[in-house]
Amino acid sequence: MTHEPLAIPPKPYRAYLFDLDGTVADSMPLHLRSWQQAVEEHGGHFPIDLFYAWGGMPLVRSVELLNERFGYQMDPAQVVRRKEQLYYELLPALKPIPSVLAHIQTQHGRIPLAIVSGSPRASIQRTLMQLGLLDRFDVVVGSEDYTHGKPHPEPFLTAAARLKVAPADCLVFEDADSGIASAEAAGMDWVRVPVQRLTE
Repeated sequence: MTHEPLAIPPKPYRAYLFDLDGTVADSMPLHLRSWQQAVEEHGGHFPIDLFYAWGGMPLVRSVELLNERFGYQMDPAQVVRRKEQLYYELLPALKPIPSVLAHIQTQHGRIPLAIVSGSPRASIQRTLMQLGLLDRFDVVVGSEDYTHGKPHPEPFLTAAARLKVAPADCLVFEDADSGIASAEAAGMDWVRVPVQRLTE
């Protein structure tokens, strides 16, 4: 994983919105392991290319799409419960992404910060607690807080509304294509966080 400093557009933003997994938290390898084990235990396979392509998607929707694509009969709620259990077991190995952490530390207390994730809020909070960052964010938007997940603009627009900041005054930090599409659809500027993708 590269830790080069991130280039921020030269504009006085009034809020920073962060994706969580693969952006604030170097958690994608842990999510990949937990997803693949949970899906295999339920008789399926989660190809690594789809795991990255569907980054930021609500968890239940990922299982529904696997069922549709491969003809599986997996129970989405059961698979997601098992996936989250496995992820929690891996949490002690979790580390932050330094290039993003630097911006959180610099801007905390200056402008409002938010997490905007496709994960359930309980998972977001566990991740942030593990990283010692739970108190840095004014708003946390998880999968319970919107109807349409990324790449729809609703997740980021929800965060902006709760922060009472206009979308045009928000800067989004994202690693996934779907998240960047969501930010663009919300009328927000964005910064891509480089991700080191694992291979099979």
